Parts: sequence; C-alpha cells; structure tokens
Amino acid sequence: MALDLFAGIPVTDYSAALPWYERFFGGPPSFLPNDIEAVWEVAEHRYVYIVQDPERAGNALMLSFVDDLGDRVAEISRRGIEPAKRETYANGVAKVTYRDAEGNEISFGGSS
Repeated sequence: MALDLFAGIPVTDYSAALPWYERFFGGPPSFLPNDIEAVWEVAEHRYVYIVQDPERAGNALMLSFVDDLGDRVAEISRRGIEPAKRETYANGVAKVTYRDAEGNEISFGGSS
C-alpha cells in the first residue's frame, strides 16, 4: 500500500511564519500549493506544511522519530533555533520539542 503523509501546522500569518520554518527545516519549501501554504518533504512521501488558518493557529502537535536525534538538534541549533524543552524517558528515548512564535509544537524523538 502506497502512503503519502501530510502533517499540517496552522499559523496566523503565513508571511511572518515562513522565514522561521525555512530556518527550522533548513531551506525553502519543497513546493508552494498556493499563496498561504508551504510544504516541505521531510522524508520520502512524508510532508509537513504550514497554512494560514488563524482560527486554529498555535495548536499543532507533531512528533517524528529519527535515527539521528543529536545531529538533527545540532543542525537546527546552527540555524539559530533552540529547543523549548528536552525530555529523556526511563526507557532511554529522548524527546526534543521546538515551538514556533504561536506555540505550535514540533518534536523529534529518538535514542538518547
């Protein structure tokens, strides 16, 4: 079964949010479906997008497990974005959470 996954993050002001997400994801969007939406392909057939939707902005929760958690956090830090929260669970899994200006949470999990 083929699967394409799109995870959406609503923002109040698309133009204001776009530069932060470009820094966070390390580059420009993979494609722009319209003038209030930007999409990044984060893995094959897996996409994260921002969309201007003021009524729902600030409430997104997204978590991705990655093999290279330490490297990913370091790369994002080099682009000037620091985690809002770091957690390590008893089973050795770590979770690093970032928040955009509106409070949307994007987290990465992996081995600590």
